[in-house]
Amino acid sequence: MNNSQTIIQCRDLRKRYTEGDLDVEVLKGINLDIKEGDKIAIVGSSGSGKSTLLHLLGSLDLPSSGTVSIAGKDVSSLSDADRGLLRNKSLGFIYQFHHLLPEFTALENVAMPLLIGKYNVKEASKLASKMLEWVGLAKRLDHKPGQLSGGERQRAAIARALVTHPKAVLADEPTGNLDHKTANKIFDLMQELNTEMGTAFVVVTHDLELAQKMDQAYSLIDGVLSE
Repeated sequence: MNNSQTIIQCRDLRKRYTEGDLDVEVLKGINLDIKEGDKIAIVGSSGSGKSTLLHLLGSLDLPSSGTVSIAGKDVSSLSDADRGLLRNKSLGFIYQFHHLLPEFTALENVAMPLLIGKYNVKEASKLASKMLEWVGLAKRLDHKPGQLSGGERQRAAIARALVTHPKAVLADEPTGNLDHKTANKIFDLMQELNTEMGTAFVVVTHDLELAQKMDQAYSLIDGVLSE
């Protein structure tokens, strides 16, 4: 899919943390293009900077130097508010811990990004309910996270990440908390959504089996990314 649109591009991306005597360069000049429909895994040991890279790709943090562009816009040149809007419109996020709000139902949790994006409540609920149906939770709309199993909670988190129809979803150890069978089901679901919606998935993981199922796998070692 070489002619497909580039969603996220980073060039010579570097991240350095300095505090007192501490001076650590976590990422050392990373270049990466994420295009429509890509399925990319980034593998690395704990502390290799995988989550840092994902945060930079998602504009949740800014690089020390180098550029990250989302949908053609250099995120460092945007205000916090504009960056938030761009993120809400273009990207979805899935984490190892589902981060669903315990006091809200599955439906309310999934509708949240749409409400932030200024949809009215009725429309947001309709789209959220459709998305929950798609991930197999049609009968769980009114259940709160505490009433769902681990796999169901992660599916609700995926529905929330996808409800805005983002161009790319960034996932940080999305199956890290699940047993093998449930993890496989979650992967199959991501695969289906990738095919049906053309959503690009960038998955940060230390699970080599999951990484091998993606179209491309990169390893992050000592702050350097290689195929």
